[in-house]
Amino acid sequence: MNYDAVVFDNDGVIVDLTGDDTHRAGARDAFEAVGVTDPDPADVEAMSIGVTVPKLTAVCDRYDLDVERFWRARDRALSERQRDLMRAGRKRPYDDVDHLDRLSRPLGVVSSNQQATVEFAYDHFGLADHFETVRARPPTVESLRRKKPDPHYVEAALSELGVESALYVGDSEHDVEAAHAAGVDAAFLRRPHTRGRTLSVDPEHDLSGLDEVAALFD
Repeated sequence: MNYDAVVFDNDGVIVDLTGDDTHRAGARDAFEAVGVTDPDPADVEAMSIGVTVPKLTAVCDRYDLDVERFWRARDRALSERQRDLMRAGRKRPYDDVDHLDRLSRPLGVVSSNQQATVEFAYDHFGLADHFETVRARPPTVESLRRKKPDPHYVEAALSELGVESALYVGDSEHDVEAAHAAGVDAAFLRRPHTRGRTLSVDPEHDLSGLDEVAALFD
């Protein structure tokens, strides 16, 4: 395939997904960190997965919280929860990650997870040398506006790699949408959690693992 670089999503592609219970625990930790000891379970859920700026603002208004301060607490708490999982061996790279060695072109990562979490993962598991750029979210409200399917971080990674033609590999419709919005092709990866999923968008490639990604370039 005539791609100058390959860029990957992180969670669900390079390393295991983080479970919903961990997201909820991180949200509860964040409420406690800002002095809210008994948050409504619905608000914990809203701050766990799929957080948007309107949801965040509404929750902070209910508890009279500063939006930026609470979001920093939430990202910090969830990042620490995920690091604990990695230290305990309960969040790990997928078994096929060694196929990254077959890709003789620049590689990058664009993730909607926290920058600190992704960098920790690659240092902890010895994966950092594979990637020339790693773009994930800083702990700011603005990062929520720019997460996928917005192409901002994909475009930033392409700029850092110095390429225009690339393949973006992800495990969600938002990944495919972000790739196309950035003007590059998408590969949808069918890990166990995405097998059988019907898509409303059309990736250029529909693959089952990193071995099949590497095979595109053999």
